[in-house]
Amino acid sequence: MNKHSYKTIRKKAEALFKDRNSKFFAYAFEVNGEDEIKSALEELSTKHHKARHVCYAYRFGEKAEFYRINDDGEPSGSAGMPIYNQLLSRELNHVLVAVVRYFGGTKLGVPGLINAYGESAAMALDEAGVKTVIPQTKIEIAVDYGLMGKLMEELKSIEGFEIISQDFTNQAIIITQVDKGKEDLLVQSLKCRMAGVPFDKEREVEVEGVEVRF
Repeated sequence: MNKHSYKTIRKKAEALFKDRNSKFFAYAFEVNGEDEIKSALEELSTKHHKARHVCYAYRFGEKAEFYRINDDGEPSGSAGMPIYNQLLSRELNHVLVAVVRYFGGTKLGVPGLINAYGESAAMALDEAGVKTVIPQTKIEIAVDYGLMGKLMEELKSIEGFEIISQDFTNQAIIITQVDKGKEDLLVQSLKCRMAGVPFDKEREVEVEGVEVRF
């Protein structure tokens, strides 16, 4: 497995949990940063403008180093933490789970809230499913037109390069992407093939008319 890969949800999902007339609407989102999180929470606040609480937890980043837990007025530790624990137990990254509560007239107590927020988050995550993501690194290759044919031939023959766009101005510019962590090895393989020399990961290889930029 690629050491940079991570597990996240397969799709956006929602679920409803009920306890003593209180309703807990749970939503799971795949997110890649603060802007997406803010947008998702604003969407829920607008949709559920009469709700008493919109509690949530999220984690994202290369090592899930960015995270937050929010109880939104519920007793401390009774809402955000049970949601967050669901993310931790499933080892999910780049995920926001928000739970909207409508009070049903009966107080659930802290144990009841912990159960309700945890169960509703679990239901949404079960519905969302899981996928494994390998982050991609974009590589830009500028090549003289005389070498264009050979470059394209080699890119297609080396497993790991995906061509995502091409631009033709003074030089041909090929934008590719590869699995993060494999970029140095794949670029070295490409350079050796373009130079017509045996592969050697330690060899300094420069090909006239070809420039590789990360």
